[in-house]
Amino acid sequence: MTDAIVIDRVTKHFQKRSKRNESTTLKSELVRILKGQRKVVEPATHIEALKGVDLRVPKGSTMGIVGRNGSGKSTLLKLVTGIYAPTSGSITVNGRISALLELGAGFHPDFTGRENIMINGIILGMSRAEVKSRVDEIIAFAELGDFIDEPVRTYSSGMFMRLAFAVATHVDPEILIIDEILSVGDEHFGRKSSAKMNEFRQSGKTILFVTHSLSMIETWCDSAVWIDGGRTRMVGDPRQVVAAYRQAISMAEAESERVGHSALSAPGLALPQVEAPPPVEVIASPVHVTEVRLRDAVGAQPSAFTADGACEVFIDVTVDEPARCDASVEIATVAGVSLFRTQFAAGELSAGAQTLRLSLPRLGLGEGAHVVTATVWSGELPPKALSRTLVVAPNPTATGLIRPEHAWSLEPRATVSEPPPAVKLTAEA
Repeated sequence: MTDAIVIDRVTKHFQKRSKRNESTTLKSELVRILKGQRKVVEPATHIEALKGVDLRVPKGSTMGIVGRNGSGKSTLLKLVTGIYAPTSGSITVNGRISALLELGAGFHPDFTGRENIMINGIILGMSRAEVKSRVDEIIAFAELGDFIDEPVRTYSSGMFMRLAFAVATHVDPEILIIDEILSVGDEHFGRKSSAKMNEFRQSGKTILFVTHSLSMIETWCDSAVWIDGGRTRMVGDPRQVVAAYRQAISMAEAESERVGHSALSAPGLALPQVEAPPPVEVIASPVHVTEVRLRDAVGAQPSAFTADGACEVFIDVTVDEPARCDASVEIATVAGVSLFRTQFAAGELSAGAQTLRLSLPRLGLGEGAHVVTATVWSGELPPKALSRTLVVAPNPTATGLIRPEHAWSLEPRATVSEPPPAVKLTAEA
């Protein structure tokens, strides 16, 4: 499989220079010169943000990056996108890249949203004609209304987000880089961005993103990487990487309580048994998920399901050769919080097209948008997954993430009376 991104022994140092405590005003400099004093400067030091990172992101895969604040995650993304140059090592990117790194990055505050679309599209490698052909589609996705012709300095953070995401995902990139920026979106934007990300995954695009939502890493990603103290601590299956990261955090928290100060401020978390696994040859799975369909009790595809109604999940798969397969369906919030997951041993599947079906007689979810992810795998081979957005209609009498079966009733309050007389028990003769 061709790699979309190859990071080879990359280091990144930032120079840090400090002076001895002295004011640096014009007056103080003149006094120093008149007195013939030499200017004493502390020797330059370096901050090592990354320390020999090796990473390969396969083409068409989704990889998530986890790690503590300050571990080097954002620095790595900026190196991949070319904002920074590595101090040593090399980075190879195969394909047109688009990035969502910082809110409003690349936007000129005094230009309108429409003008910024043109500028950013050209910066991302499109011709003026290509950008013009997609302007209407970008504006429609951003849903900014009349604000599209106003200076972007008048935009709220959510409006910045809509415009930035719309531009980044509509310039036909082959690789999408995202740095935690989606967390500022509202529920409606979360549904749209989730659907767009699914569209990217289905069309074979490569996605590399940083997030602190560990459940999103487990749900969305084909692989994950844990970066700690500027080094790659672990790369592999998302659930295994997340489990190792959680264990390291728990150990650091326990150490903090023992020693009386935070062990989380250390440059590297102590977890010696976790090592980056050696590279292995990736063998393609014989099973592929081609479509996921959501239907109600009568086989229709409603715009919104009801909490008390039924939902059926149809998973269309193609099998290259007979293989023993397993499947799972997970329902999560748009933020990646898992609400329900079920697994099914499908057994031996013959070659060709087949459909797996999960029936939920009563959905039991609260109102709003949810993400249904169907995953199929064969043995230890890489799983194949596909997601769909499921919307549950609001109910004026019940709110929350779930809606269990329940019933209200009004009953007379029990009256307090004298205790009943004691019953004397006699043994039979």
